[in-house]
Amino acid sequence: MDTQTKLTTLRPALAAVDGFAPDSRVWIYLADRPLSDQEAAGAQESLNTFVRQWTAHNQALKAAAEVFQRQFILLMVDDTQAGASGCSIDKSVHFLEQLGLRLGVDFFERMRFAWVKENTLQFASRDDLHRQVRAKEIADDTLMINTMVQNKRELAENWLMPFARSWHRRLL
Repeated sequence: MDTQTKLTTLRPALAAVDGFAPDSRVWIYLADRPLSDQEAAGAQESLNTFVRQWTAHNQALKAAAEVFQRQFILLMVDDTQAGASGCSIDKSVHFLEQLGLRLGVDFFERMRFAWVKENTLQFASRDDLHRQVRAKEIADDTLMINTMVQNKRELAENWLMPFARSWHRRLL
């Protein structure tokens, strides 16, 4: 079943990343339900603590995190200072698993998709997305949320992509 969230902004702020390199690595996680305002604030506080303590091979990572629109979690690491290693990435995954358990949210459902319709974020499973496309509810110019961005530059340039150019089209 799809859900929707009224947009307050189209792009994540990640205000703390102004000094991050354009190739800084990005990971995006989509919650399986909207967080309440209280849950989002608590999650942001936990994320802030996590990124301040996040290390790779005992070196502090230059990292930032944001809860966006109460449904997305974005993590970013600037590899120019210290690179995220397999172990440090595992730490972030474990942290998000624990956060999800605490909140009763799944951040690892990869077949959940988001797009913008009439200034509202829409969310659906792969089957629901397919139905929406067949019903022409999603057109070639519908802005899809690109959760597959890999770095800060892609986040800035390709966070929103028309369905016709998005990776979502290949799934259907």
